[in-house]
Amino acid sequence: MRRQLYGSDHEAFRESVRRFLDKDVVPHLSQWEEAGIVPRELFGAAGAAGFLGMAIPEQYGGGGVDDFRFNAVFGEEVQRCGAAAAGLGMTLHNDICMPYFLSYATEEQRQRWLPGIAAGELITAIAMTEPGIGSDLASMSTTALRDGADFVVNGSKTFITNGINADLVITAVKTDPTQRHAGMSLLVLERGMAGFERGRNLDKLGQHAQDTAELFFNDVRVPAGNLLGELGQGFRQLVANLPQERLSIAVAGVAAAAAALEWTLSYVKERTAFGKPIGSFQNSRFTLAEISTEVDVAQAYVDACILALDAGELTVEDAAKAKWWCTELQGRVTDACLQLHGGYGYMTEYPIARAYADARITRIYGGTTEIMKEVIGRGLGL
Repeated sequence: MRRQLYGSDHEAFRESVRRFLDKDVVPHLSQWEEAGIVPRELFGAAGAAGFLGMAIPEQYGGGGVDDFRFNAVFGEEVQRCGAAAAGLGMTLHNDICMPYFLSYATEEQRQRWLPGIAAGELITAIAMTEPGIGSDLASMSTTALRDGADFVVNGSKTFITNGINADLVITAVKTDPTQRHAGMSLLVLERGMAGFERGRNLDKLGQHAQDTAELFFNDVRVPAGNLLGELGQGFRQLVANLPQERLSIAVAGVAAAAAALEWTLSYVKERTAFGKPIGSFQNSRFTLAEISTEVDVAQAYVDACILALDAGELTVEDAAKAKWWCTELQGRVTDACLQLHGGYGYMTEYPIARAYADARITRIYGGTTEIMKEVIGRGLGL
């Protein structure tokens, strides 16, 4: 089905992104998978090409176009070329971290940080999760207590995407430990601050090229000028940005499913068994027919969500629907497509193998499927 979402500017942007990924990312995927991290220079190259900070105003070095469809194009192309792990850090930088700086930064903070963010010279991350608390963010124990002109931060975070590469870490802290939600604030911790230490680059099931780290804060003195937004409003700020975060994950999920379908269609038309292409068997036809239908239906919903986001109308519940449905679809599709590849599908030289491993985390990060259903259920008044 022909999509109505994009205009000529978006498609021209897509061609540029595709050339960039095919030239500067795909040839290095295996090397980065082995290293467990992409080089910082990748962000600089993406920034120079105009693929970072599209929504940042031009006066701060950005693209000056507040249109999430450009973000979606980038996310789709990352999945198309099988570079989910290598591209995740950049989509996190654009889709998840950027809105906090655009919505809550003071003018002084904008001048200090936005040009570097747009150029890829300042890599961003967001640190919410702590060991042992799961999705219950209000029970976090990382504190930031005021001491003169500074906050003194103590605690730790885990599972932080871009955790090794990041220069600016939006960190959820308790500025009032006696409160749950009302005691949370957001502080930006910067590379090089005394007492800010990074643990190991975590060894994961998939997403091997993406650096995911533990962060430790031992009496880190953070200037009060690094408070992002208002004191005690951190939880509300996080909730306000959840729809875009979860939609970003949904965009990637359905795009990953579409890419797996295309790879598998090509494979089953060429691979033969018992003297004929395996795509000609009824089981193959039915499986791929089901996948094609589900991808088209999910894509239509995601496209509607993107338009709603740009119109300022995307609800937390609708974003949660997109997130859980598309990531569960991603898991089902990559599993079924790997099966149709047979033994070759288990070999990491085939993109379907990496896609299968990379897909498993998407049902967890950004809020698990179970949490998404809880959000939707509460929105129904249940």
